[in-house]
Amino acid sequence: MKLRLPQDMGRGFNLLWFGKTISTTGDRVTVFVVPTLMIFVLHASALQVGIVSMAQYLGIPLLGPIAGVLVDRWDKRWTLLVCDLLRLVAVAVIPLAYWQGWLSTPLLFGCVAVISGATIFFNVGYLVAVPAVVTEKHLLRAYSRLEGSGSVSEVAGPSIAAGLYSAFGVAALLVDAASYLVSAVCFKFMTPWGEKTVMTGSVWERLTLGFRLNWADPVLRRVVVAAVTLNCGGPIFVTVLPILGYRGLHMSVGTFGAAMSVAAVGALIGAVVAPRISDRLGTGRTLAWALLLHCTIALGVLAAPALPAGAVIAVTMGFYGFFMSCINVCSAPIRQSRMTAQNQGVMHAAFRTATWGVIPVAAFVGGLAVTLLTGSLGILDAARVVMAGGTLLAACSFLPAVRIQPLLDAAQRQREQAADTEVPAGTEPTAGTEAELADSTS
Repeated sequence: MKLRLPQDMGRGFNLLWFGKTISTTGDRVTVFVVPTLMIFVLHASALQVGIVSMAQYLGIPLLGPIAGVLVDRWDKRWTLLVCDLLRLVAVAVIPLAYWQGWLSTPLLFGCVAVISGATIFFNVGYLVAVPAVVTEKHLLRAYSRLEGSGSVSEVAGPSIAAGLYSAFGVAALLVDAASYLVSAVCFKFMTPWGEKTVMTGSVWERLTLGFRLNWADPVLRRVVVAAVTLNCGGPIFVTVLPILGYRGLHMSVGTFGAAMSVAAVGALIGAVVAPRISDRLGTGRTLAWALLLHCTIALGVLAAPALPAGAVIAVTMGFYGFFMSCINVCSAPIRQSRMTAQNQGVMHAAFRTATWGVIPVAAFVGGLAVTLLTGSLGILDAARVVMAGGTLLAACSFLPAVRIQPLLDAAQRQREQAADTEVPAGTEPTAGTEAELADSTS
């Protein structure tokens, strides 16, 4: 797609952007309402909350590898559309089950697992769509806009969710169902993009190629290790947060929702300023320091209840979200710059499988640890100890990321040297590891 003005990403990107923003706002309603529903309606234990949180990411290690291969073969636009419709149905089942008296933890687990599975395919197609509808020089700006609108959703979502839940109870989930319908309509009116990948080997060779590409490239390998480390500890913090708020600090649904909305303002600011920080410090260096600060700032929640709980959570999570936006804005362009369009699908799928595959385990461990420690420490201290442990583990993600910027600088110097030697017309420089691996599987 030809871009005439820097501020105009084109009709395709605008539809993608609008649809993703609407569905993300709806997502925040479900993410807020499901644990709230479990705690106040089903009177679920911390372990049960952790199990359902685990279901949110359970499909990643099961479906992640094959998702990249299949999305490469499928029509990209229809993949996103169908995934939206599947998620619409899965979300709508929850209020229907409640009204019919069928609602239970296993049913919630199943619905969340279906949503997770559809989201895996959606995210692979979505990541392939962005570079297909936006030119390379505007990728960072595009991700900043997407991250910014996602942060706006984060700002509005918890307050909307709290208000809807207070007014309508479980029916608030119908907002998320409707948001998927709006997103699907946006994709319906987009021009198809991307080409189906011609398979040159077996499905197994194509599956393993994604993992090999991520590991063979020195930059991608460090991004993978950093993301795995982050996701070993971060989900523990996120899973236990509502338990800390509702049961440890005795916050109301409205207060907790308002605190989370105020917190999301930081994520919005982060999305806006991340490109400027990256321009000044370098994308890799910004990623590394954002990882460290994102994790260590989370220890601020330990200030409650000595200080007002709502204010502590709002301020701490505001900085938490700020640095998370910086991570998200920088990570995808770094990875996409190391891969040709032909292998984007398998690369993203393998990356998500490796890095998100640990999240269900971390979520389960968080709920289980609080359950085991509550008897001796009490719910408040148990939650605080578990969240602090997860945060310190996640902070170790800084170590592999700190070497990314020197590698990016070296690659840039090589490209400049190659340009000075007048590369023959019609050739395009690619990462050497990718070319070698692609040849070895053909």
